[in-house]
Amino acid sequence: MTQMRTLGPYSVPAIGLGCMPMSGMPPSKAWILDERDKALDVIHAALDAGVRLLDTSDIYAPTWNSVGHNEILVAEAVRSWKGTAAQKEEIVIATKGGITRAPLEGNWFGQSGRDASEHYLYRAVEASAAKMGLSTIKLWQHHRLNHFMPFEEQFENVMKLKAHGIVQNIGVSNYNAEQLRRAIKIGGTPAQGGLVSVQNEWSPRSRAWADVVDICIEHGIAYLPWSPLGGIDNAASLENASFGAFEEVAARHNVSKFAIAIAWHLATNPVSIPIPGATRKESILDSLTGLSVKLTAADVDQLNASLPANPPLHEELVPQPPFRK
Repeated sequence: MTQMRTLGPYSVPAIGLGCMPMSGMPPSKAWILDERDKALDVIHAALDAGVRLLDTSDIYAPTWNSVGHNEILVAEAVRSWKGTAAQKEEIVIATKGGITRAPLEGNWFGQSGRDASEHYLYRAVEASAAKMGLSTIKLWQHHRLNHFMPFEEQFENVMKLKAHGIVQNIGVSNYNAEQLRRAIKIGGTPAQGGLVSVQNEWSPRSRAWADVVDICIEHGIAYLPWSPLGGIDNAASLENASFGAFEEVAARHNVSKFAIAIAWHLATNPVSIPIPGATRKESILDSLTGLSVKLTAADVDQLNASLPANPPLHEELVPQPPFRK
């Protein structure tokens, strides 16, 4: 694995591993809850292959009262991995917080809410560090904005986590362009000790808020596309007729269409570090082959021309919080 990208103060390989599915999310992945060793094997296979970015969240858990399930799993995988101490030090575990859960099960996250108060965020990072057995979290990202709390107050509370001492670097998730501009104004760029990453949905299937990508490139902020292959329950969309170009380009390069999707991310965005999810080690190893694909300009043009219109903005992101008056 040779392609490297900048993630704040770290240099990491250009593809990470999304660990959410290994906690049985979405429900179609619940089978893995009974096969914990397979989940650990997926993470070990990724680390063996050179992956050094592991994406998790406190909310990735099969039930409302098992918050931290995925963080505990990821930490166990790192501890039990056969890599050297120096190799383990290279690993960046990126976790997230800001979503709450209650007993009523209404969706993947149950009855979910948002809390961006200073008190809640402090307790959230302390809990995440404890569950992972860490004194400091290398990268903590604000998972979802509260719909009604002024945006600036939320981000100011997020930035206070660095002063708290447990969080080394701050990222955000599900931000639009104006929110990102204001966050940079409040907290600064990576070079100024501010925001180092944005984790938004971005894939051949969904490319909302494209201007966020431009801002990340301008300021050297790592862009971590979630659901980079179209989403766990939508990955088959790459097989639809509208994605025939991915099949054709894959055939020319003798790799899978999923590897071509990874190559497309890297060819079209110099700060992108896609984080495909996996519950089988064969899946992440297949995605990693995309690192060695050299797409031509004609390949990229063909792929871009085949992309469908964006689906509607996810309901979880509506409404957007107000800005401070």
